[in-house]
Amino acid sequence: MTAEPPARRPARTGIRRITGSFWFNLLAAFVVLALVQAFIVKVYYVPSGSMQQTLSIGDRLLVDRVSLDFGDPHDGDIVVFTASDLWGEATPAPSNPFVYAARWVGGLVGIGPNLDHTLVKRVIAGPGQTVSCCDAEGRVLVDGVPLDEPYVYADYPFVAGSFDCSTSPVSERCFGELTVPEGQYFVLGDHRSNSNDSIFACRGGSSGSDCLKMVGRNDIVGRVAAIVFPPGDWRGF
Repeated sequence: MTAEPPARRPARTGIRRITGSFWFNLLAAFVVLALVQAFIVKVYYVPSGSMQQTLSIGDRLLVDRVSLDFGDPHDGDIVVFTASDLWGEATPAPSNPFVYAARWVGGLVGIGPNLDHTLVKRVIAGPGQTVSCCDAEGRVLVDGVPLDEPYVYADYPFVAGSFDCSTSPVSERCFGELTVPEGQYFVLGDHRSNSNDSIFACRGGSSGSDCLKMVGRNDIVGRVAAIVFPPGDWRGF
């Protein structure tokens, strides 16, 4: 009696072995996470105190990338943007490949600073709007209308009649009227006296466009939708 030849193992078994492996699933998870963060939402790590008390150092934010594909930022939105060289503060990319990889992974999953030079600020005015500070009560004006900003923390000192925009010296809260160019946005930090923002170098009455730093529409990564970590600080915007 002739022995039956051994049955061939289905080719699918090898595929299952690959797709069922820990490393394949880990790689697949990173690919999915990268795609989600590239096109839908991104987790962002807050590196500084310029948005206190709204955001704290170390907070992890969920940044909505989709809504800005269908419309522009609104006044009052908190946005994450890629900063140009004008903003300074950039940390050089690590030269050690292992540190670079760790930073890349940390940025991907939101457990550490991103490799990109990104900042988070609040949109105060958009293209074509005028901005100035201050009125008699020390408030920022947009198109001549004073803003109600309950979120502002530790603003520059301002005392009407004794330390304001008409005295000498001038309060650092003050800056002259400017018009936001097309395709640009004027942003400020909520922690006004500790924020390198659009008007930082122009405060105290300085004028001219050389001291301004606007944010280009194409540089805005997305709108901050929520704080997702730590759990006790969770809230939406």
